[in-house]
Order: sequence, then structure tokens, then C-alpha cells
Amino acid sequence: MENLLRVKGLWNLIQNGVEEPIEGIVLTAAQLEQLEKSRTEYHKVKHYLFRAIDRSVFEQILDRSTSQIVWESLRKKFGGNDRVKKSMLNALRREFEVLEMTKTETITEYFARVMIVANKMRSNGELMPDAKVVEKILRTLTT
Repeated sequence: MENLLRVKGLWNLIQNGVEEPIEGIVLTAAQLEQLEKSRTEYHKVKHYLFRAIDRSVFEQILDRSTSQIVWESLRKKFGGNDRVKKSMLNALRREFEVLEMTKTETITEYFARVMIVANKMRSNGELMPDAKVVEKILRTLTT
């Protein structure tokens, strides 16, 4: 999600939000146009965040007023804590170690299965060089 918002040029709105003008200050036409553009982009950020989650989570965070609060809620909900990540990583390491190609499996299918586990490990903080993945595949191929 962070990558999507960065590509769209909207990540700064997660960090900074929209700066509303001080009440009573008269804005020029250009300033008003820029403010309206910022508000529109701000709503785009919330739209992207809301579209990225399922209905049950959406209902839990629907009352969050700013995109920063929505982002923090999602980060806390899906980021997990360190103990959970360590546990997940240990389970993935074990799964990676016991992976072997079956006799009925094609190389493409086996390669995809290994890559799924390796990518999950990487996303949980494991340093998984491509060489290690290739070695694993070559070691466990069937004749």
C-alpha cells in the first residue's frame, strides 16, 4: 500500500495531511485551487486505503477521520508485533527446509511453491538471497 501511494505521489499526505488555512485569511485564486487539489488528493488517499481492505476491517476503521489515523490503524492491525513475526518466520524457515519436489510436480510448479515461501520469508524480514533459493531448488529436484 505504501508503494502504491508513493507511486501515485500521495505518500506525503499520509505523513503531513492537508494544511488547512488559518481562519480569516483570504486566499488568492491560485492558493484556493492548490488547497482544493490537496483536499482531492487527500480523499484519494483515503479511497485507496479503504479499497485495500476487506469489508469487516473497513467497518472497524470507518470512523477514522484522517488518512494518517486510517494508516496507523491498518499498520497496527496488519503489521503484527515482533513475537508474532518471529514465530511466523520460524514456521516459514521450517517450511522452506522441508520443501521437496514431488514426482508428479513440474519444475515450474515446484519453483513457484519455493518462491512463495521465500517471498513470505523476505516480507517477514528474513535475508533470503536468490542464491540460497536456487541452491534449495537444485538440491531438492527429483531425477
